[in-house]
Amino acid sequence: MNNKENSTLKRNISFSPPDVGHMEAEEVAKAICSGWITTGPRTKQLEKKIAKWIGVEKCACLNSQTACGETALRLLDIGPGDEVITCAYTYTASASVIAHVGAKIILVDCQPESFSIDYDAVENAITENTKAIIPIDLGGIPCDYDRLFEIVEKKKNLFHPSNDIQESLGRIAICADTAHAFGSSWHGKMVGAIADFSSFSFHAVKNFTTAEGGALTWNTIPGISNEEIYHRIQLLSLHGQSKDALAKTQLGAWEYDIVELGYKCNMTDITAAVGLVQFQRYPKLLAKRRAINEAYDLAFKPLGIQVMNHYTDQYTSSGHLYPVRIFGINDAQRREIIVKMAEKGIACNVHYKPLPMHTAYRNLGFDIKDFPNSYKRYENLITLPNHTLMEQEDVEYVIDKFTEIIKEYI
Repeated sequence: MNNKENSTLKRNISFSPPDVGHMEAEEVAKAICSGWITTGPRTKQLEKKIAKWIGVEKCACLNSQTACGETALRLLDIGPGDEVITCAYTYTASASVIAHVGAKIILVDCQPESFSIDYDAVENAITENTKAIIPIDLGGIPCDYDRLFEIVEKKKNLFHPSNDIQESLGRIAICADTAHAFGSSWHGKMVGAIADFSSFSFHAVKNFTTAEGGALTWNTIPGISNEEIYHRIQLLSLHGQSKDALAKTQLGAWEYDIVELGYKCNMTDITAAVGLVQFQRYPKLLAKRRAINEAYDLAFKPLGIQVMNHYTDQYTSSGHLYPVRIFGINDAQRREIIVKMAEKGIACNVHYKPLPMHTAYRNLGFDIKDFPNSYKRYENLITLPNHTLMEQEDVEYVIDKFTEIIKEYI
């Protein structure tokens, strides 16, 4: 049977299943059989591998990107009376962590023709209470870090530090939501080594997974020891306990202190075991995802569909999402197309429904009418499956069926 015939047979293509298998299972079994299943040697090993790959001195693995994002804000002692700016076009985790620490969420729109935060709006939103900006590397495409650092340097005169890290920075902190951007680079530098703090997600739907999990990386801050920051993260993630379980196994080292009322968001060695194998496989996974995205580009750009530019001279994306915008359709038509794709056995999604459209954010006083760019991107957007379990026939099938369906609308 040739490829054309293959592409006409109905297939079952899920949206973003985890790409895990026997190698991950074997490493998890080794972790279980080792007798050490909570935070321990495998977690520490994964942290070291990530830090070396990204190009930072230290990395801390936690149980989610959300925990990493909140921990960054807590390291900066951000809380009541402070303001943190983020984008309305994102998933809730980018903004909810601001509320978790008691600070005020300041939402700004995305740019008219980009998923990135509106940098001019960011600059205009800064006040004397602004302590951090949370830009989003949506889909794996890095934000304009140069522009962000230019903004915070320009606004240094408004900044009033409230702890030692803030004082050492001497400006508003850039705490990037890099959930999608593990493996992305900006001007030749790995994402995770650019912002002051970067929070990655290793959730099951991500390119690189530990089932649930995340990693927090940071750049060296003058006058602040990286070991001190790492220790502070350990305290925050383990109830404020002065020793983790691994340290307590040393001879006579049973005693510990609770030095603050911390939280519980550590990564376990079982999940780190998955990550260690994923790390070995990740270069090939990134390459396969790129091949899928580039095949989509070749098929869809000539149709006048707007796609994400994942690979340019300025940056390389992780290629995590493949959202397309079909100009001229409305929300109802977009929903029809998604249903028609599902009838062909193809699961699609939407990334994202802007935050002001959700009940929790409406209850905070946000109104989507104040974020017109975000709504315009949302109403005609569909995210196509682009995961590494797709075979060539799957890719061809998605291209054929999507092209066939959208020709009724364009």
